[in-house]
Amino acid sequence: MLLGTAMFAAGFAALSTPAMAAQCAGSPAAGVDWQDCNKKNVEMQSSDLQGANLSNSDFSQTDFSGSNLSGANLEKAALVRTWLEGATAVKTNFSRIEAYRSSFAKVTAEDTSFAGAELQRASFVEAQLKNVDFEKAELGRVDFNKAVLAGARFSYANLSRANFSGATIDGPLAFDDAFMFLTRIEGADLSAATGLEQPQVDMTCGDENTKLPAGLTAPTTWPCPSD
Repeated sequence: MLLGTAMFAAGFAALSTPAMAAQCAGSPAAGVDWQDCNKKNVEMQSSDLQGANLSNSDFSQTDFSGSNLSGANLEKAALVRTWLEGATAVKTNFSRIEAYRSSFAKVTAEDTSFAGAELQRASFVEAQLKNVDFEKAELGRVDFNKAVLAGARFSYANLSRANFSGATIDGPLAFDDAFMFLTRIEGADLSAATGLEQPQVDMTCGDENTKLPAGLTAPTTWPCPSD
């Protein structure tokens, strides 16, 4: 009985492998199913991947520049050193991705989730971020310079040394229990921020142009030395 079960399992695996390979070999297209695929170091600029299932796949060092990823599911995908510059990501699921040193520069993201994502040293320079969820994300040294943020949520996120200097704050940002060690907020208008507490502010790096919510004050450690 055990021998028969083992032979059946081996046969099923042999049949399923070519099917999986064929699924992963397809061209970029809206709604494509590339779950659990290896797409490392692939050129996919300006691709239409709306509604695609890209979850748990490896896209490390792949170029998605200018692509439309709206409605796509990239949960738990590997996007290490990946380029998404100028991509469109409306209602896209980037939760729990690994995207160290990746570029989201000039991306347009709305109602999109990066919850639990690993984004250390990623770039969001000049990105348009509306109602984006970064809850519990690792955002150490992430650069938001010249980004426009409206309604973004950073609750429980690690924002150590992240850079908001030069960012435009167009709507309330949530910082409930965010870790903000040496977070750069020089010149940032955080007057409408929610969840921000004095101990968090005391760890940050701001200046005389930083605006804080009512009741919070600039610490004597401002301004910080250049990083």
